Amino acid sequence: MPDLTPPAIEIGLAAAIVAFSGGQPHILTAQAGDGDETPGLPYGPFDPLAHRTFEIGLRSWVADQTALSLGYVEQLYTFGDRGRQAEIREAGPHVVSVGYLALTRAPTLTAQAAFRPWYGFFPWEDWRAGRPTLLDSTILPLLRRWAEDKAAERAEQDRRALSRQQRLAACFGEAGAPWDEEKTLERYELLYDSGLAFEAQRDRGPGSREQAPGPLLGQAMRFDHRRILATAIGRLRAKLKYRPVVFELMPDAFTLTALQNTVEAISGRHLHKQNFRRLVESAALVEPTGTMTRTAGRPAALFRYRREVIAERPAPGLRVGSRAIGAER
Repeated sequence: MPDLTPPAIEIGLAAAIVAFSGGQPHILTAQAGDGDETPGLPYGPFDPLAHRTFEIGLRSWVADQTALSLGYVEQLYTFGDRGRQAEIREAGPHVVSVGYLALTRAPTLTAQAAFRPWYGFFPWEDWRAGRPTLLDSTILPLLRRWAEDKAAERAEQDRRALSRQQRLAACFGEAGAPWDEEKTLERYELLYDSGLAFEAQRDRGPGSREQAPGPLLGQAMRFDHRRILATAIGRLRAKLKYRPVVFELMPDAFTLTALQNTVEAISGRHLHKQNFRRLVESAALVEPTGTMTRTAGRPAALFRYRREVIAERPAPGLRVGSRAIGAER
C-alpha cells in the first residue's frame, strides 16, 4: 500500500536588505554559523508559535543575525522550486522560501553580517560605464551555443512557452531587442537553466549529466538566495518608476547629484544630467532646503523629499526612460 503521508514542508524567511554607500548599491549578507563561508541573505525558519506573521518572523531573524532593526519592508515572492535548497535532500522536508525586500540607510551590524556590492553577484547588470565587456566576451557566446542545441530544446518544448532563442533575445537584448534593466531575475534564470550559474551545478548534484559550458559567472550565494536577490533588484528597479522608494536610501538632505548617483546605481544605467534634473523637477518629488553644501567644485544646493507628493497623485516615482539615458557625464 503506498505511503499517503503528506511531505513535510518547511517555510524559510529571507531578506534582501539594500543600502547605498560609496556610489554602489549593497546587499546585506549574514553568516549561518555552520562553517560555510558562501554569502547568504539573512535567513531563518518561520516559527508559527513564536511569530504571529511572516513579517514579524523576518524582522526577528534579521535583528538576531545582524542587529539591524528594519524599516521599509515588502514581500517579494514565494520560492518553492524543488532542489533550490541545496542542503535538503529529496527525502527531507520541502523548503518554501518567502523572500522580502528591505531598504535601510545607516545600519549597525554584528561581526557575522556585512554589506557587499550587489554587482559582485550580477556583474552583467551594471551598465553605468557602458555595455559590460563580460556580455560579449563570455556570456552571450556561451548562451548562443546553448540556444543552438536543438535536441535539448525539443526535450523542453512541453514546459517552455518560448524557444531558447526567444528567451535569449528577450532577456539579453539579442536580435534587436532592447536591454530591459527590470529583467534581472529572467536573466539569472536563463543562466541557471544553461548551467552557467554556479547554483545550477550545485543543485543538480555531482551525478548530473549536464555540465556548465564555460566559466561560472558572478559570486554564488547559499541556497536560492541569489534568485531572491535577483527578484529584489528587478522589483526595486521597477518600483523606482512609480513609487518614491529611492528616498528610503537617501539622507534627510541631499544634492541632486547624489540623488542621480543613487538612481543610476540601482538601475544600472547612466542618466543624462540635465534630463534627469528636468524629470525630478516635473515630478515635484523634492524641494530645496535653502542651504548649500561644499563639493569638489562649486557649492551645491541641498534638497529634501516632499512627503506631500504621496497624497497628490497615485504613482509618484521617477519615470526614467530612454529620454533620460545618455552618454554625457
